[in-house]
Amino acid sequence: MADKAPILHIVSPLAHVSPFDVNMAVDAGYTTILPYSRVKLEEMTDLTQDMMFSRAPDHASRTGLFIGGKDASLALDMAKEATSALFPPFQISVFVDPAGSFTTAAAMIAKVEEKIAAVRPEGLKGAKVQVYGATGVVGGIAAVIAAQAGADVTLVSHRDVDTVRLKAADFKVRFNVDLASASARNDEEKNALVPDAEVVLACGKAGIQILTEANLAYAGKLLVAADVNAVPPPGIAGVEANDDGKPISGKAVGIGALAIGHVKYRVQHELLKRMRETDTALNIGFEDAFTLARSLLGK
Repeated sequence: MADKAPILHIVSPLAHVSPFDVNMAVDAGYTTILPYSRVKLEEMTDLTQDMMFSRAPDHASRTGLFIGGKDASLALDMAKEATSALFPPFQISVFVDPAGSFTTAAAMIAKVEEKIAAVRPEGLKGAKVQVYGATGVVGGIAAVIAAQAGADVTLVSHRDVDTVRLKAADFKVRFNVDLASASARNDEEKNALVPDAEVVLACGKAGIQILTEANLAYAGKLLVAADVNAVPPPGIAGVEANDDGKPISGKAVGIGALAIGHVKYRVQHELLKRMRETDTALNIGFEDAFTLARSLLGK
């Protein structure tokens, strides 16, 4: 192991670097953390080169770059610019997790897999999954992970359907996944959608109930409902923050925000720790987070 102290550079396009990410980095053992706010996409190459060339090649792995913000597509583009600037032997580690969304989405889908396996032996393969709040950063990536796991996924917008169609088109290019699109602007549209759902994911704004008891009355095929919202009221009626498989409606069980968050915290902590300790540069994305989340749950 190289003897140089590990350094973590946290980059964000927003006005402030997330305190959550700073706290997570400290808890993972980093003592030198440099925040960069309002970073533009076109600045990533120069910043990355300053990080990689400032240490001898045998110490390059002791430098880590964490990319935050609240826009998954922008964060992925920033990571692409950063990794494109790297070449042997000047290679540093890059970890993409805007707003903690990649690790949260990974934990969410891993928990859904865990619960649905009890009643659906094929797991998510072929399962009808509806993602509410899909325009957000967690919802979009959760949809991609579920689709890559074999689910039939629909992105649901509380606004017009074109909003999620654009996201679906972007993710088709980036990840080669096919995502359907729908709008649920009112109870009538929600009641028309939920009868087909075997899994519903609530990834909307905190403090807003997306699916009420009345909506769930139409969800006759529902098996698992997962909610990342810890702020009352719950995003899905009957799903409380600590729920981890509690029956909520018909055959359905609920997974609450804290049950998901417990796995998310372990995933982000472990990935940051790996990056701090590695002798070989790592490139960490949501795929790595999902693999780890699954392994933590015994899969």
